[in-house]
Amino acid sequence: MTATRTPSDQSTTKPPRRPGDRIFAGSAKGAGILILVILAGVAAFLMAEAFPALTAPAEEIPGEEGLVSYIAPLLFGTLLSAVIALVVATPLAVAIALFITHYAPRRMAQGLGYVVDLLAAIPSIVYGFWGIFWLAPKLVPFYRWLEENLGFIPLFAGPTSSTGRTMLTVGLVLAIMILPIISAISREVFRQVPTLHKEAALALGATRWEMIKMAVIPYGKSGIIGGAMLGLGRALGETMAVAIILSVSGGITFNLISSANPATIAANIALDFPESTGIDVNTLIASGLALFVITLAVNMLARWIVNRRADFSGAN
Repeated sequence: MTATRTPSDQSTTKPPRRPGDRIFAGSAKGAGILILVILAGVAAFLMAEAFPALTAPAEEIPGEEGLVSYIAPLLFGTLLSAVIALVVATPLAVAIALFITHYAPRRMAQGLGYVVDLLAAIPSIVYGFWGIFWLAPKLVPFYRWLEENLGFIPLFAGPTSSTGRTMLTVGLVLAIMILPIISAISREVFRQVPTLHKEAALALGATRWEMIKMAVIPYGKSGIIGGAMLGLGRALGETMAVAIILSVSGGITFNLISSANPATIAANIALDFPESTGIDVNTLIASGLALFVITLAVNMLARWIVNRRADFSGAN
């Protein structure tokens, strides 16, 4: 008597995997594990090299005030420049993405998208030269106007830098550098909005802007936030443009238009590392460890925000 296979048994039987599928799955899994191993290796190297600075007496750290006092102004300058860039770039990038996806004619939208994406291909040192030789001098009259009219605000208290090499200039340059990242992610999210949602809003009598406000932006909100966080991660680690433009005097200050500016971690490492030896090198690596942790946290937060975005139901 032969046993018959029931439909439930047939449904649970997995078809044999082809060799190509197994090779591809193994390669993808190996690549993912390799990335984690490299990331762990970088973290282990930074911790091992930074350990002497973490345990060294305060008088051996540059500035002779301890590691925390050394890193704090650098961390403040890094976060301040990145936040300025994020505040400036995010609304502009979202507006550009909306124009390309919902307002511009198809040919114009395609060309404008290429131009915006091309900004990401420009080397950072080119942005630095552009910022120091063209943008900074052009902003000096504007900074003087801010000091005269808004000097009661600590951000614009002055005295105005005569060269324009200020934290605000650096923030504007970084905003242009992260603009393509935020704009590209926002465009992709806006293109994925179900057509049914947009047509339903228009059928109810909504204008184009009301349709965008009610259907497009709510759908892409998490994607916009994720793109902004990825742009923030890029701004936190920028080196050459900041090192070229910023006139560093140390200390912590919220004054954005004066010549007294805190340095950033990446720029400080680039400028001081070639001439450093001994514990000074370990101190710089310790500051790099702080930047590594912050950047990793920002990118993990961005990935978490993007992954938890709830998909809207509807047909495209």
